[in-house]
Amino acid sequence: MVEHSLVSISAVVILGIAAQWIGWRMRVPSILLLLVFGILAGPVFGWINPGGLLGDLLYPVVSLAVAMILFEGGLSLSVKEFRAIGGVMAWLVTLGAAITWLIGAIAAHWVLGLEWPLAVLLGAVLVVTGPTVIGPMLRLIRPTGQTGAILKWESIVIDPMGAMLAVLVFQVILESGTQPEMVVAGIVLKTIGIGTGLGLLGALILGFCMKRDYIPDYLHNPVAVMFVVAVFTGSNLLQSESGLLAVTIMGFALANQKFVSVQHIVEFKENLRVLLIAGVFILLAAHLRPADLEQIGFASFVFLLVLVLVARPTSVFASTLGSKLSIKEKLFLSWMAPRGIVAAAVASIFALRLEEVGFAGAEALVPQTFFVIIGTVALYGLSAPWVARQLGLAKVNPQGVLFLGGHHWVRNVAKTLQEEGFHVMLVDNSRHNISAARMAGIPAFYASIFSDNVLDRVEINGIGKLMAMTVNDDVNSLAALHFAQLFSRSQVYQLVPEDDNLIDAHSRHLRGRLLFGKGLTHAALTEWFTDEAVVKKTKLSEEYGLEELKTRYAGKVLPLFLITEEGNLQVFTTDSKTKPQAGQFLISLVLPQAEVVELKESTASSS
Repeated sequence: MVEHSLVSISAVVILGIAAQWIGWRMRVPSILLLLVFGILAGPVFGWINPGGLLGDLLYPVVSLAVAMILFEGGLSLSVKEFRAIGGVMAWLVTLGAAITWLIGAIAAHWVLGLEWPLAVLLGAVLVVTGPTVIGPMLRLIRPTGQTGAILKWESIVIDPMGAMLAVLVFQVILESGTQPEMVVAGIVLKTIGIGTGLGLLGALILGFCMKRDYIPDYLHNPVAVMFVVAVFTGSNLLQSESGLLAVTIMGFALANQKFVSVQHIVEFKENLRVLLIAGVFILLAAHLRPADLEQIGFASFVFLLVLVLVARPTSVFASTLGSKLSIKEKLFLSWMAPRGIVAAAVASIFALRLEEVGFAGAEALVPQTFFVIIGTVALYGLSAPWVARQLGLAKVNPQGVLFLGGHHWVRNVAKTLQEEGFHVMLVDNSRHNISAARMAGIPAFYASIFSDNVLDRVEINGIGKLMAMTVNDDVNSLAALHFAQLFSRSQVYQLVPEDDNLIDAHSRHLRGRLLFGKGLTHAALTEWFTDEAVVKKTKLSEEYGLEELKTRYAGKVLPLFLITEEGNLQVFTTDSKTKPQAGQFLISLVLPQAEVVELKESTASSS
């Protein structure tokens, strides 16, 4: 028994992390793989039995995990962002949610054949989208304009609201002999009041303790977890299902206060979220029974199409009526509504409770919800990047470069890449460098790369790499750390430090990949350009490669980039294994006078 439990727990961890890693490698939504792995490990092969493994602890554990995920989502919400998209977002989570609920309930009754009470409950459950699914998709797509911010806010705010809506419907179904409107009014007021109050109180106390140094730095993250658990549990004890709203409010309040820094808590919660999502999705999918899968049929596919092709577009266009969003942005919003972990958890919990009281047809709630989750994640996850690209709102696998630093030779490199069709952006806090860049036709932005709103103000569509190229080695390292999560660690680069000892002193995870080659510091590259080096583009062939180019310029050649036949940009680094191939374009620094000297010497010797 002990060995079986150990194997089950190990399978949850291994399959959960492996699904996210494979999803990253294959550029497919990891949630889809998590659900597939969970179904295979549970009802198909029987490797994992969540009910037998955790027993009555299954849903409390899932609920706490969802609370942590929503708290982390609340930490990512910005008041400045809300001011720009607040109107559209507010309509989406109110009017849009109501339209989705109405259409979903009607379709559940007429298409799936559910009784009206259960159809209305299923419609309420499927109102939510969820940051666990939207977040990874947005990081992959990186849409332009306000669409990304709108989708992020909607997914985080709609989760507690959708859970509250489902609770209202659930209570109305169970309450007999009372007036439904009295039940609804009481629950709404208590949920909002208790959730908001405890969320703000938790943020206030935690912030106060951190500001007064009542908590040592190494305990900030554990204590934050403690507060999330306490606020979520306390709120739920006072009012059922109000805890999700409470922890979301708590995260939002902490993120937008100005008294203490919570960035280290944000980073910890982002890492914790990966583990929580992995475990929860595997457990919930594995908890399905073989009989549940048999309930999926043709009607389920029709129901999914109604949600995708009717409910979502109707809610989006109704909610954005009169807004400044373009028709392309509205179409993209209409094609992004994947359901996530809250829908799965709420459906599982309510189905269990309804079955306990003998409610007819309750067993259909879970399989239909999971089918919608899998269907929407697969449909949107696999097609949304293509849709965004067709609408001109994003680029898949962006190859552009964000340059930090605007020294004259950095501008030269940026201009070369721009002329080759790559999107570039230069950020510097020197007005002289920014003016010179703009005069050269290079998109440039005057700001500190570390300012809170720099990414909200800088257009990064088509950008997938950071190159920190300032004279300050510490700034370069900090910038690489700052942008590692946005571009991934493999796509953040910095110049070689002036002091060789810093390379060994700075661990790999505390800096970016070192650019171009050993010894090529800011001073060394400045010297190259002082010697009148030029950036040269060379078409490589079988007869003329890098070695021939070096021979022509007496070894005065410094490879910088390769442009592959597919149009991808590869960067030479100190640890680079890049091998130039025939058919590729090499961008390098050369000293033209080396060629002239060589030609003169060869002419003199021949005479």
